[in-house]
Amino acid sequence: MSEVIATDLENTDLPELVGGLNRYLRLRATPVGMKLFATEEEMMAIPRLRRPKAIHATDQIVGQACRNGWTVGITADDLVGAQCSTVIGLHPRSPEWLSGDRMAGVWYADRENAGAHQEAMDVVPFGTYQAMAVSPLASGRLNPPDICLIYATPAQMILFINGLQWTGYKKLEWGCVGESACADSWGRALATGEPSLSIPCFAERRYGGVMEDELLMALPPRFLPKILAGLEALSRNGLRYPIAPYGVNNDVRAGMGVSYG
Repeated sequence: MSEVIATDLENTDLPELVGGLNRYLRLRATPVGMKLFATEEEMMAIPRLRRPKAIHATDQIVGQACRNGWTVGITADDLVGAQCSTVIGLHPRSPEWLSGDRMAGVWYADRENAGAHQEAMDVVPFGTYQAMAVSPLASGRLNPPDICLIYATPAQMILFINGLQWTGYKKLEWGCVGESACADSWGRALATGEPSLSIPCFAERRYGGVMEDELLMALPPRFLPKILAGLEALSRNGLRYPIAPYGVNNDVRAGMGVSYG
């Protein structure tokens, strides 16, 4: 689990936290929670749960929560194939999946490169979970979720990260597998408990509705009180969103003196 100092979610008001993030970052996309379940029956107990009537990619399921405001639950049978279900632990890393055959010659030059991509992906270990649900974080229906998903522009995201680093500083490092970037975000966050940033991939943008200027941060919700406290402190120091352009031709000393002391 993460070495970054995090805050327990007990007695935390999730709608209040989401309101704080929107106040300081003006997020366009709805913050979403994701939760894994040992059984489908356990997932079905979620209030106002929707079940898919068609076959989807996990990107679409997340998009339905983030863009439509729905609470949606799925099993592996609802997903288009093993690429999606393996990331969230609903399918094993089988020899066929590891081969990368479906991506060879499409996303990668050959089977060797495609297989190396599959090996590099962060996924939830198979065998514990049978279902997954997503829901707007402020709804509280996942009580609490395993992770939350925050879509933001690069300017919003760096301030979000600055808030995380305000106390208990740690250099944050991530990877990029390229296509299947859900492994960099929700796959890694679910598997490690670490804040996990990704550049959403082609599939997330084509099928999940992710905007071309959005990044995705996936992290356990226990980090949110810490981040919000950091954003409040940064705002008091004049470091807030939107970041007003200073001008490329102006004498920089006056602005630097305010922002950097």
